[in-house]
Amino acid sequence: MASLQRSPAVKGSKVLMVGAGGIGCELLKTLALSGFEDIHIIDMDTIEVSNLNRQFLFRQSHVGQSKAKVARDAVLKFRPHISISSYHANVKDPDFNIDFYKQFNVVLNGLDNLDARRHVNRLCLAADVPLVESGTTGFLGQVTVHVKGKTECYECQPKPTPKTYPVCTITSTPSKFVHCIVWAKDLLFAKLFGDKNQDNDLNVRSSDAASSSHQAEDVFERQNDEGTEEYAKRIYDHVFGYNIEIALSNEETWKNRNKPKPLYSRDVFPEEPSQQNGNIDKNCATEDPLSVSAMTSLGLKNPQDIWSLLENSRIFVEAIKLFFGKREKEIGNLSFDKDDQLAVEFVTAAANIRAASFGIPLHSLFEAKGIAGNIVHAVATTNAVIAGLIVIEAIKVLQGDANNYRMTYCLEHPSRKLLLMPVEPFEPNKSCYVCSETPLSLEVNTHRTKLRDVVEKVVKAKLGMNFPVIILGQALLYEVGDDLDKHMTTIYAANLEKVLSELPSPITGGTVLKVEDLQQEFSCNINIKHREEFDEEKEPDGMLLLGWTQTPRVEKDDNKAVGNGGSSTSNASPAMLEDGDIEIVPAGKKRKLGEISKAASNPELSDVADGTKNDQKREVLDDDDGVVVMLDGENLDINKKKKLL
Repeated sequence: MASLQRSPAVKGSKVLMVGAGGIGCELLKTLALSGFEDIHIIDMDTIEVSNLNRQFLFRQSHVGQSKAKVARDAVLKFRPHISISSYHANVKDPDFNIDFYKQFNVVLNGLDNLDARRHVNRLCLAADVPLVESGTTGFLGQVTVHVKGKTECYECQPKPTPKTYPVCTITSTPSKFVHCIVWAKDLLFAKLFGDKNQDNDLNVRSSDAASSSHQAEDVFERQNDEGTEEYAKRIYDHVFGYNIEIALSNEETWKNRNKPKPLYSRDVFPEEPSQQNGNIDKNCATEDPLSVSAMTSLGLKNPQDIWSLLENSRIFVEAIKLFFGKREKEIGNLSFDKDDQLAVEFVTAAANIRAASFGIPLHSLFEAKGIAGNIVHAVATTNAVIAGLIVIEAIKVLQGDANNYRMTYCLEHPSRKLLLMPVEPFEPNKSCYVCSETPLSLEVNTHRTKLRDVVEKVVKAKLGMNFPVIILGQALLYEVGDDLDKHMTTIYAANLEKVLSELPSPITGGTVLKVEDLQQEFSCNINIKHREEFDEEKEPDGMLLLGWTQTPRVEKDDNKAVGNGGSSTSNASPAMLEDGDIEIVPAGKKRKLGEISKAASNPELSDVADGTKNDQKREVLDDDDGVVVMLDGENLDINKKKKLL
């Protein structure tokens, strides 16, 4: 430690840390104790109670305060002589531009989402600043080094992308518990307690809705003279009984599927009402609306118990009664929050009742919360190990020791007696559209697709651009920015609503679009290919981007909660993240990048070099949030075949 603190490369460096969560707290501490004297931290988050079990720089009194600022203040107490600058801001803010990045010798990432990682990667490339990436998930972790022109960039290899479920699967033919969770959280909860004017597929699932309009009309509105229990049971009968019967009327749907069973309250609840009503008074002691609990009212204590259909039904009714009895002022403005006990209870009960109807195994509240709230295992020890490895690689970068750069993977179980697996970084991928500027291709129906669809579904969602500019030849078709005049803003807004082939400069098959993000100083070309039809199930966007690759998905049990620890924001849609295999190659046997890529895409070739099968299992983490988001940089990207040194 003393030798490090005397190192000019360490002492004289200026370091940018992005993220002050699980990895970030450990990293800031380790940097300070390793002799770094000029550290800058960016984090937009505030401290939550759930952070305190592993983010050791924070205390109960810090809840609600800026992570970056509190982390800075905590470290300065035991290293008062060093300089730490904190920024309570989004790393994607315009203030953090290329000039900002150029002042640093190295950037260290401890982020929790793919979009921000891609943004930082591109700015580091543009500013020619080395980047050390990291992530953890439970006992798994990784540290990767990215130096422009010397190693692959963060986007050279496929990254996990959101797994989406067709609306028809969620609303009509669920086959996994995660489908039921999505239905309960994003449709039913939102319809009952959120904005009732939003579009929703819960009312009628029938091709002939008109014949049942009396059933569907204002079904979710509580009548003036209607008691809360009566209202709750009417909703119960509609979504678990009537809607299921409507779905069953389409016989074609169930030819190769197990038919669901309609459930009505009269068939589930016992005739004697004595045991079915909860005791709302048991919640009177709490002043926090987020602590109001249907479980408390009904005397259910263990969140790891799997409730029976009757218990789930009672929780469902009791939760609605409590929302109207204790939190009526919030109804109409609520969105699901994994820290809202009553919301979690309602979603668990609703998902379980729907699961029972479709013959899907029921889950405990603990498991359901893990799925609905995107809760992921967070292990403090893993964060500490990864933080130490980040600093080791940062020192190598600062000392210019390129021959000894290592990407290191932390494993849950020893592989050949190793828990830490160092691998040599690859050179830049010549097919990478980010650092090698390889053109992309977009198959799209140019006569039906609007420019808005391309901007939202491709340019922003897939290419990760925040302030896109779209150019065709000499024509500027779209641009965003605060400095645009009203006339141009109006023109670009109008272009968004036009079909591609009807734009002032038409986009047709064979044309080439240039797409730029001036903030990221990133641009790429997209070759347009007209295509008439798309598979709604496999290509729900109605277009196909080629040259932009994603990790192949591996099916696994969607019904298991991910774990218990960090969580993400909870207002998105379902997804899957995959951690790829690590291939162990005996020392002395080297493989080219092309061979590695080929092996990665062909299971028959993905054995170790000596012919033995690689028994590292591919880990699949499920949640229902559009992406599996892991807080504190806790999302793993072990998705490349590597060689062990």
